Order: sequence, then structure tokens, then C-alpha cells
Amino acid sequence: GVKQMIVAINKMDEKSVNWSQPRYDEIVKETSSFVKKIGYNPEKINFVPISGWNGDNMLEKSANLPWYKGVTLLEALDQITEPKRPTDKPLRVPLQDVYKIGGIGTVPVGRVETGILKPGMIVTFAPANLSTEVKSVEMHHVALPEAVPGDNVGFNVKNLSVKDIRRGMVAGDSKNTPPQETESFNAQVIILNHPGTIHAGYAPVLDCHTAHIACKFTEILSKVDRRTGQAVEEV
Repeated sequence: GVKQMIVAINKMDEKSVNWSQPRYDEIVKETSSFVKKIGYNPEKINFVPISGWNGDNMLEKSANLPWYKGVTLLEALDQITEPKRPTDKPLRVPLQDVYKIGGIGTVPVGRVETGILKPGMIVTFAPANLSTEVKSVEMHHVALPEAVPGDNVGFNVKNLSVKDIRRGMVAGDSKNTPPQETESFNAQVIILNHPGTIHAGYAPVLDCHTAHIACKFTEILSKVDRRTGQAVEEV
């Protein structure tokens, strides 16, 4: 999940706010309470008051916020530790969409989550279990020798039509642990203000990356403290 967080408090220039420190403090208090509930430590989060419209406190300190002694939004971003890109894991590209482009052919589009995508690679699409060669990889209309985690790319594939593959499918390297269809899996979920009771047999709609599909909780294994990640009750 998300390991690092910045809270930007926008519209400080709005007339009813007028750069007010009490209003800023009120929002910090409310937001801190919320992020604490879902397992974050508010003391490790920068709460940055800004005006996106005027640019106050985004790149440079603002004279309109003399009471604020913290960092600018840019400085807060610079403090974020860059995550390690999981290039050593098997390739996974959840498809966001599939296009048919004249003169080129079928072009699936998606974000590389793990692994490396290269032209010439044979990829497998799950759960359809279709395999084909990647002819080219592009990002922002620029051809790439390879795409790594975090890259949003389009890649041209051979001998598949837009009817064969669709949003929600996952592409992987056919020679290195390709993705496969599954009947069940274990998951850790966070429940926020649910009006009912979560129990075995509960049937929500699951959004996992770009997939959108109905599922069922067959068994609840344990309840977990979301702050520590430790099981507090075996079910």
C-alpha cells in the first residue's frame, strides 16, 4: 500500500478562509484523526497549506502564510524517499484499455506494475491465456527499449484483435511466471465505515487494478490491527 503521504490543504486564498491559521489547524486535526484510523502516523505527515490558484507555498514560502513554519509543497515532495522499482519480479501489466490503431494494429495500454516489458518479448494475457509477441513499446509517442514499473505504456502486439483482449486482463512474460486465472486468493482488506456486517458469504464488487468483478468472501481468517499489521483475533 501507500507508505508515504503528504496532505496539501488547498484553497487557503478562498474568501471564507482568507489564509486563516485556525481553519488550517481545524483541517489538520480532522485529517489527522482520519489518517490515524487507517494506520498512518500523523506526526510523520507534512500538512502543507497552499493556494493552487495563486501558487502560494507550492514552490516558495508565501507572505500570506507568515504563521506557517513548515515546508513548501516542493520541499515536501523532495523529502519523499523514492521507492525501489520491482524490476526483479515477474512482469505484470494490468490493461487499462485496448486500441486498434490504423497502420499499426492492436495496442493494449497499461501501467507496468512489476518486471520489465521489452519489444520482442512473448507475453501472455490472463485470464484469456493468449500469447503473442510484443512488436514495440511506446510512452508518450516515444519508442522505448524497455518499460519499467511506473511507466504507463502502449505496446503493439501481433495476431490479436481488440475483441481478444480487454480492460482488466493482465499481461506477463510467458517465459517467466506468466499470470494465471485463479478461483480464490487470500487478501488483506481495510473496512471503512461499512454500514453492515462483514462475514463469510459477503459478496462485494472487487476493483483490483483495472479489473472490476463480483467476488465472495468464503472465509474470514483473522482480524488485523491496521496500525501494526498484526493479527489481533483469529476467526
